[in-house]
Amino acid sequence: MSSPRHLPGVLQDSKSRRSFLQATSATLAGLALMPRGLFAGTNSGNDAETVIGELYNSLTETQRKAICLAVNDPIRVRVNANWHVTKPLIGSDFYDPKQKAMIDEIVRKITSEEGHKKLMQQLDEDDGGIGAYSLAIFGNPSRGESGKDPFECLITGRHLTLRADGNSIENIAFGGPIVYGHGEESSAQDNLFYHQTVQVNKVFVALDAKQAEKALLNNAPAETSVQVQGKNGTFPGLAVGEMTADQKVVVKETLQKLLSPYRDQDTSEVMAIIEATGGLDALRFAFYQQGDLGSDRIWDMWRIEGPSFVCNFRGAPHVHAYLHIAGPSKLA
Repeated sequence: MSSPRHLPGVLQDSKSRRSFLQATSATLAGLALMPRGLFAGTNSGNDAETVIGELYNSLTETQRKAICLAVNDPIRVRVNANWHVTKPLIGSDFYDPKQKAMIDEIVRKITSEEGHKKLMQQLDEDDGGIGAYSLAIFGNPSRGESGKDPFECLITGRHLTLRADGNSIENIAFGGPIVYGHGEESSAQDNLFYHQTVQVNKVFVALDAKQAEKALLNNAPAETSVQVQGKNGTFPGLAVGEMTADQKVVVKETLQKLLSPYRDQDTSEVMAIIEATGGLDALRFAFYQQGDLGSDRIWDMWRIEGPSFVCNFRGAPHVHAYLHIAGPSKLA
């Protein structure tokens, strides 16, 4: 890691920066605020939740006692980069072949096409595949689909907390905080999520000197500090509201790419919550000198935060990343 890394397509001097912003602005002139998956599949409606209901209905009484919990159980909102929500592993004999196929289908339907490919690679490389992960169902998805009760399917394991709630848990995207990551440590570039660092650093490169000084901080917070704070919270870094129109174009593109691994239904909910709590202008970007691999000023630790949104990314180069989006009615 001694040789400097370079951000693809990003130039450092002020003249080149202006050219870059003009080109980006032209390329993204029609960019919509509401993101759709960058590699979006055909997922729509409550397809995943239908399968969750089928899985729930297929469970024996013994299985339900082991993996079904009340929707208000505090374990549902736990956030950690490596944990098992229940003891039975997906690949064990606890589940029959049809149930395992349904779990595979749930995971496929709550991710975009490219997001699913990356997820399967990450699960395989980090813990030998989805069979080493665990699942819980909170509430009754059969009633939840008709709008009567909230419910959630939660899949956890090494570098993964993945959720599906069919928007039944009001005003919380995904149904709660999610976690992703990758244990690759040979270099930052080899990590499956390095492309996110490349994209987020494009925002930093687009800043002028005064903005960059405000956005660049010394030390990152604890990686699990991802509780949303509401409108009266204190957020680190530079506010999007202090950026120029061209810089905001890069911000919009960045959010699209961060959310692209997930289905449109969930990313749309994310953006609706952001809009209801001050819009993009209320978000702040913070970059941390701590953990700058190779001392190349491509910041490997960064955070995007606002009244209802937290994305905390630690690339060391082993990645732990957290997303938590919750609207006003769910804020403490």
